[in-house]
Amino acid sequence: MVDIQVKNLTKFFVIGENLLEGLSFEVQEGECVAILGRNGCGKTTLFKILTGEMDYDDGEVYVNPNKKLGLISQIPKFPWGYTVEDVLRSAYADVMAFKRKMEALEKAMAFGASEEQLREYDDLTNRFQSGGGYDMDVEVDKICNGLGITPDQRVQEFDSLSGGERTRVNLARLLLEKTEILLLDEPTNHLDLSSVEWLEGYIKAFKGTVLTISHDRYFLDRVAQRVIEITDGHAEFYSGNYSFYMDEKQARFDLQMKQYQQEQAKLKQLGYTVERMKGWGINNRTLYRRAMSIQHRMERIKKTERPKTEKTMKASFGEKDFSGDVVFNLKNMAKSFGERTLFSDVNLKVEGGERIAVLGDNGTGKSTFIKCLLGEEDCLGKIQFGPTVKWGYLPQIIHFDHPERSLYDTMLYEKNCSPQVARDRLGQFLFQGEDVFKLVGDLSGGEQSRLRLCMLMDEKINLLILDEPTNHLDIASREWVEAAIEEFEGVLLFVSHDRYFIEKFAERIWLLEDGQIRDFKCGYQKYRSILEHEAAAKPVVANTPKPKKEKPKGGTKDTDKLIRKLEREIEKQEKVVSEFDTMIEAASADYQELTRLLEEKEAAEMVLMDLMEQWEAAQE
Repeated sequence: MVDIQVKNLTKFFVIGENLLEGLSFEVQEGECVAILGRNGCGKTTLFKILTGEMDYDDGEVYVNPNKKLGLISQIPKFPWGYTVEDVLRSAYADVMAFKRKMEALEKAMAFGASEEQLREYDDLTNRFQSGGGYDMDVEVDKICNGLGITPDQRVQEFDSLSGGERTRVNLARLLLEKTEILLLDEPTNHLDLSSVEWLEGYIKAFKGTVLTISHDRYFLDRVAQRVIEITDGHAEFYSGNYSFYMDEKQARFDLQMKQYQQEQAKLKQLGYTVERMKGWGINNRTLYRRAMSIQHRMERIKKTERPKTEKTMKASFGEKDFSGDVVFNLKNMAKSFGERTLFSDVNLKVEGGERIAVLGDNGTGKSTFIKCLLGEEDCLGKIQFGPTVKWGYLPQIIHFDHPERSLYDTMLYEKNCSPQVARDRLGQFLFQGEDVFKLVGDLSGGEQSRLRLCMLMDEKINLLILDEPTNHLDIASREWVEAAIEEFEGVLLFVSHDRYFIEKFAERIWLLEDGQIRDFKCGYQKYRSILEHEAAAKPVVANTPKPKKEKPKGGTKDTDKLIRKLEREIEKQEKVVSEFDTMIEAASADYQELTRLLEEKEAAEMVLMDLMEQWEAAQE
């Protein structure tokens, strides 16, 4: 069954310049489809057309009228004084209306009830139950826990939240509404890693239809079943996730370029033949007619367009020579706000060439840690930098002292460069033509990040500090930033929720949790493996106590007795481990069950290994 169908959709904002032109696609029930394309190609406009918020100029749009549709980028207005809890409960508006009627009937029937009242109460009870009324509290708690909406936050007024927090609460409300068609516009932008992973699991288990716009490549790899790319107002289709899309797009480009080059070579050869035959045909009409016949054939040949290569930014970070071993040293570093301790007893040393990711849930203090390091926030302890260290810093929230200035004037005043150099550097960052005269205050978040990076790359640095560098950037811009960072040979310290970015660059990870910073001297995959191993071991400690290493009290008799006891336990544990193989094979189609069984098997194998070590010690 088709849930969404778009035929020859056209939308323009300036007459003669179409944003969407002849866009056609359809989405089947239960599919999860990613919408990709550069910033400004019309992705968000498409979503607004699907919800009916925006009209279109031509074409047909069909959305299944029997299903509830929700858009995450729309944050509706709620009455003044509404708390987060009120917003979440508004997802159950119909159910709550039934409950109020039930309570009113209960009062009316306190001293006797008529048959009509009993029938009405029974009907309301059935509606309340079928609408999920009895499971309401459990569902709200489950969604809030998954998205990291704390009990303290649930009693706050909704209007007092930041934009990111409101987006997260609105996502929770949509999920609670049991929306059957979900339109997600950058759903991971304001979520921490644990919340993103929870959302991925939710989408995988979701029975409805999902259409998502996202620049989170890791997220797209995990949830997208196919990709629709909007290019020049048209749709290109790819029947796989993001990685498949990248490989297939390159393959199509290579094939089209090969066809184009072959056609051009053939046309060139035919053109050369035509010119020669025309020359020979001055006195020979047969040769001349043949030349004209070949020329007409050339005109009828269906020509392949030369594949377009996207404009890319070409720039790199300026580098300052670094001498010495230690870049910076932290001793007993600590930071608190009132009674709340963000981190304490931080003792870390960074040496030349390291690439470090600072990870942790939202609100743990990652950005504050960076600000303390750079002296923008006061903290306890000692922070010592090497004598030749010079840093460059890209904050999460971009601020310009003079937003009323144009990009061009900003470069002239703040970088003290010539007009030509200002133009050249802005051009490297795709600010060309009249774009350089835009006011800084009118730029989008992604454009402000690009401008700040343009200014940052002009500086000679050997320590690069980035706080959420890929926020607001489209995929092409992210890849460009990554290419520039790859060439940078200094120390890289960054905060990010972009797992693709983390996996690419992190060689060491600092995890900020429970007021401490844990130092993992490894990349992202090994770090994840360590955390999963720890999580799997926790229930084992609680439910399957680790066998105690018993020592014989003395004498051969006691030793023999212990060995026989351990052999019996080993035999039992081997059976437990082997039983997992059967269960794992049976659950091969259920990803979540398979993951749980693999974790439990690993824990059981650890118990078996421990028993074997005890047996070897007793044998010795």
